[in-house]
Amino acid sequence: MLKKTLLILLSSLLFGAYSFAEQFTIGVSWNAKDSELVQKWEDYLISEGKRQGKQANIELKWVINVANADPGRQASNIEDLINQDVDLIMARAEDSSAIGASIRSSQNAGIPFITFDRASGGRQPTAHVGGDSYDQGITTTKAFVELLKKNNVRGRCIELQGSLTDENAVNRSNAWNKIANESGIITTIAQVPTEWNPELFRSGTANALRANPDANCMFLASDFALSAVKQAMESADKWHPRGSSKHIWLATQDVFPEAVKALQSGHIDLGTTYDAYMHSNEAVRVALIILSGINPNCGEKGCLAKGRLATQENIDSLENLWSRPTN
Repeated sequence: MLKKTLLILLSSLLFGAYSFAEQFTIGVSWNAKDSELVQKWEDYLISEGKRQGKQANIELKWVINVANADPGRQASNIEDLINQDVDLIMARAEDSSAIGASIRSSQNAGIPFITFDRASGGRQPTAHVGGDSYDQGITTTKAFVELLKKNNVRGRCIELQGSLTDENAVNRSNAWNKIANESGIITTIAQVPTEWNPELFRSGTANALRANPDANCMFLASDFALSAVKQAMESADKWHPRGSSKHIWLATQDVFPEAVKALQSGHIDLGTTYDAYMHSNEAVRVALIILSGINPNCGEKGCLAKGRLATQENIDSLENLWSRPTN
């Protein structure tokens, strides 16, 4: 009886403490929900908001909108969040330059602003949280250089770039070209801008392979459109696993679910992860600090989470890899 009474009293105290938690509303503006990664980010933001919020005695509520890849619509969506008087705005920009106007409007209204994943190319937000896309490119390219050296391969590579209005795409391209140019064994024989459009990944790959039949390696700015790249490579009889005389050496970024399968089958050689859980974990941490009135001290480039190198050898053992099936 005494134990039961104590348990009831403890539960009441805990419930009472949480009921007095300070409440804040965070507005989230997604540029688009065009991949599983964005949904994973959102899921982790909400779950981490509950976990970290409870630890800080803060209850977070979320207002979320999506711009469907339209910078103008994103600006309007953010204005709606400002008018709703949310306590903090977090946005993944469709256009890194255009987002500056929304940051200014938010800050003029006294609402702190966090850019998520894609940094602003103009006005600076209260904080930036994302992955270290430059380090990601460096990690991938250095490992790729060593792999080619180990296999006595002199690379004649096609670079599939992302959207060059996206700082992440620019960072990855700059990292690739820096290390590749310094390597002494890689020559980039074609650069293909894709605007992050799967059809341009497909047609760009097909055209580059047709124009450069001696290409023996490729660098993908992201593997979210791997199915499009694979289609083009299969049509050119270039999609073969390592060990085949027709194998094209492939280095990639992000390690989305299809890339996990391609690493397991030997078609992709290596890549560096874009870690959804750690990004969202860090975003919530920074948001709670800001909402508490404290400077998060993120540094010049923001609070950045580094990726992990994924290879054919370790793809099945990397922990907390969101893109690998659990069954």
